Amino acid sequence: MLADLLADLLAGYPGPVLVVSPAGALVHANTAARTLLAADPALWPRLGVWSRAAAASARPSLDARVEGATGRVTIEFTAVALGDGASLVLGRDITVATELRNALTESRQRYKELVEASSDFAWETGPDGCLVFVSPRGTLGYDADRLIGRSPAALLADPSDRELPLPFTTPRPVETDLWLRAANGEPVCLSISARPILGTDGSWLGARGVGRDITEEIRRFEALARAHASEEVVEHVFRALGERTDPDGALHHAASEAAHALGAEGCALLRIAGDGAFAVAATVDGPLDPAPVVARLSEARAPIELVDDGARRMLACPSRYRHEINGAICAWRPPVGEPFTRDDHALVSAIADRLGIALAHLAHLDRLRRLSERDGLTGLYNRRTFLERLAEVLDHADETSALLFVDLDNFKPVNDLHGHQRGDQVLREVAALVLDHVRAGDLAGRLGGDEFAIWLDGAADAAAAAVADRLLAASVGLRPWSVAPDRPVGLSIGIAIHDPSAPGGPETVRDLLARADGAMYQAKARGRAQRAIAAPATSDHNGNG
Repeated sequence: MLADLLADLLAGYPGPVLVVSPAGALVHANTAARTLLAADPALWPRLGVWSRAAAASARPSLDARVEGATGRVTIEFTAVALGDGASLVLGRDITVATELRNALTESRQRYKELVEASSDFAWETGPDGCLVFVSPRGTLGYDADRLIGRSPAALLADPSDRELPLPFTTPRPVETDLWLRAANGEPVCLSISARPILGTDGSWLGARGVGRDITEEIRRFEALARAHASEEVVEHVFRALGERTDPDGALHHAASEAAHALGAEGCALLRIAGDGAFAVAATVDGPLDPAPVVARLSEARAPIELVDDGARRMLACPSRYRHEINGAICAWRPPVGEPFTRDDHALVSAIADRLGIALAHLAHLDRLRRLSERDGLTGLYNRRTFLERLAEVLDHADETSALLFVDLDNFKPVNDLHGHQRGDQVLREVAALVLDHVRAGDLAGRLGGDEFAIWLDGAADAAAAAVADRLLAASVGLRPWSVAPDRPVGLSIGIAIHDPSAPGGPETVRDLLARADGAMYQAKARGRAQRAIAAPATSDHNGNG
């Protein structure tokens, strides 16, 4: 009777309805229930067992995936105890709700995984600006639990940044880079994207965002920027070497620019001289004794720091060309100045690399210049260079000076009887005599064959005659090269005194050389191995040298 009554009452129920007897037999099933049982025969045994105890238990509902008329559906069954011990089982289609719930759960899990994978720090702050959520793995070496309730401003690497707008309390969407202090004390740069949390009335309730550690990217960028800046500085330092024709001036310019780039009080460039010893090639703002620097640089492969006798702090680095040391750069700061940094070491190393190439280039130019200016046999100026230098001297002469024209006596027989190799040795001996009797500022050259010339700067009659006499006395050492005692190898010297204040204006190179040459022939006419002084220049001398 009760089952019939319930059947009438629940006939319009949209879902499946079943009435189960106390013994577990199916008493009644509406159309929807019969359709489900027909589509899924395994459903009733499961419901029958469950329904006998479900109505009186703490678990009166059951979700079941069953085959429906349109495919698999999820039905939520609820058991209700009836007065005669029977059970009423009601079914409700929750397929859509279940799928929505599963999709939401999956979406939340996906969001969580994406946040943790794409960021190092996911966070949320509350109305007081303190952290109320931190991604489970925390950030910057802190555990998440240690950060909850703290103000993120306490993590700032620079406390003065507290005065700046921070993403943790932002009233608008923001993306920014921020330096925080990690748990180990190291500064870390995070790229932070943040959004405010607003109430329905527009009030600010907090902010949430994610942060990614970009410290290494920043450092790589800064390193590249420093390298680029260093290249530009080095290029600027050595640009003058390609633009200027005077090597000494170019090196001085490079030293000055290097000092400026390094923020140094002074700087010196060293180069290895012909004897293999270091010499100061250029220096700015103070002298430098290279000895203590060179002593430390001999085995150095990188910049070194040292202190000199004046307590100056010095940074030095050897320069190399083809793996061989050919010079060095040394910069210094006062004892109380700023210490040299790692960037200073990198910059001075880059300058030293370019310096090695520049010094090798200058050494090559020096060799080419010597080859073009010097006589290959004697090492004295060749004729062209001697006459060019003499013309320059005459243009600026402001005191009496002298030109000596030196010619060998009895030299041709040496070549004829003993060969040119012996004759070349005699010429080298004469060149050595000449170099022994000239001073700094004088000029000495081989004009060709066995003819030599000496310009004695600032030497008047007596001084010029004294030099000639010393040469004649020393020329006795040439006699062993003679072919016979009656044909001794010796020197005949003509002297022409140049007086820039003489009437008629300055004398030309050609006229001066002609007077000295004429005096030399006078000495030969008198018996050779003598000197003769030419008559003073007349006012009608002319020529263009």
